[in-house]
Amino acid sequence: MTQVTWFSTPSKTVAELGKVGYLADQATATTTFLAGALGKPLLVEGPAGVGKTELAKAIAASTGSELVRLQCYEGLDEARALYEWNYKKQLLRIQAAGEQSWDDTRDDIFTEEFLLTRPLLTAITNPNPTVLLIDEVDKTDIEVEGLLLEVLSDFQVTIPELGTITAVRRPLVLLTSNATRELSEAIKRRCLFLYIDYPDAQREKEILLSRVPEADEALATAIVEVIGRLRMMELKKAPSIAETIDWARTLVALQIGTLDAAAIDQTLGVILKHASDQARAIKELRLR
Repeated sequence: MTQVTWFSTPSKTVAELGKVGYLADQATATTTFLAGALGKPLLVEGPAGVGKTELAKAIAASTGSELVRLQCYEGLDEARALYEWNYKKQLLRIQAAGEQSWDDTRDDIFTEEFLLTRPLLTAITNPNPTVLLIDEVDKTDIEVEGLLLEVLSDFQVTIPELGTITAVRRPLVLLTSNATRELSEAIKRRCLFLYIDYPDAQREKEILLSRVPEADEALATAIVEVIGRLRMMELKKAPSIAETIDWARTLVALQIGTLDAAAIDQTLGVILKHASDQARAIKELRLR
């Protein structure tokens, strides 16, 4: 199995991720470097919207790798995560075989020609450098974690009809979790762990200005200050970093250079998506 060199040092990791617009702190850069250097999956946990998924995208972009994404959800099963057989194509092959014996036909239809690969198997069989993103793993049923163990331990998948398929080139695996449920110790044991929280005001301002250079510094400072106040409220959904950036782009598009009560009131729907959150924000920020 070929081992890919992802990043040469933690400091180079900061620089390379920065080139594609991801401003990583030292902890994020060091853990990302180690995940590549040690060939270990990386479990990234934190609130929704702090850049966990974006980290995987940035790793792929900065290293010229292919990104394969498994979006997790309740009810995800093996057929959607690993592989399934193309039953329609198999049926046509059986019909075309006519009076051919079942033993001969069976050998024909259980081949890679009839195999539909899903994200896990796609990443395993990809000969090119690959970042495998297993996104929001905490949304799946706990049984699905069993499907991941073989991949995360040995980077291989067992298909009863074909045998064990081992990765030719080890992918870099990144799992994200919003911590809606506790993951199994078996999964955690196989991974490095990184917790990403909302950035402090200075770093979020840097992120905002790097993504929306048209915004002036005073506007960026005001945006970050209001976002920080909103995150301290008991909201159903606190504004994410992506929503901070969207808000800045909205204000620039509307040619609003001063973040006063009227501007906030006019654009509040960009950052708060629940009526109760907007009502609380209006009350506590005293917009009206």
